[in-house]
Amino acid sequence: MSTIDIGINKKNRLHIAEGLKHLLADSYTLYLQTHNFHWNVTGPQFRELHLMFEEHYTELAVAVDDIAERIRALDVIAPGTYKALAQLSAIKEIETIPAASDMVTILLHGHEQVVKTARLALKLAQDGNDESSAALVSDRMRLHEKTAWMLRALCQ
Repeated sequence: MSTIDIGINKKNRLHIAEGLKHLLADSYTLYLQTHNFHWNVTGPQFRELHLMFEEHYTELAVAVDDIAERIRALDVIAPGTYKALAQLSAIKEIETIPAASDMVTILLHGHEQVVKTARLALKLAQDGNDESSAALVSDRMRLHEKTAWMLRALCQ
């Protein structure tokens, strides 16, 4: 493979990729939680939550691929094991099956955490003059902020 020359020096590419790795890890952990809750939700809101969780995990599946591919475009290896992702994620696994209302709250906090992680990654991208990563991260932030708002509305 030829040497990468995209106008971002190696030091900046490594810093940006590190921020993206954390975003990938949080997004993947949230994906797993959402998929788990989709499978296991019960109660009066079953249908509504089951379908909503499916929409969310389907969108997250695309997102993790986009983030991992951006890391690779920066010529850095994307983390791809549960162990590596768990070490990088600020979102902790849930080992029980909570009540439906608790699922909504847990996912709300997960989306808010992804936004906070994205803000850190965005700063690294902006500081490194990486408009492509900044645009990707900005789009992720907007989507997670909207999803958090919608989940928050269910908690009223």
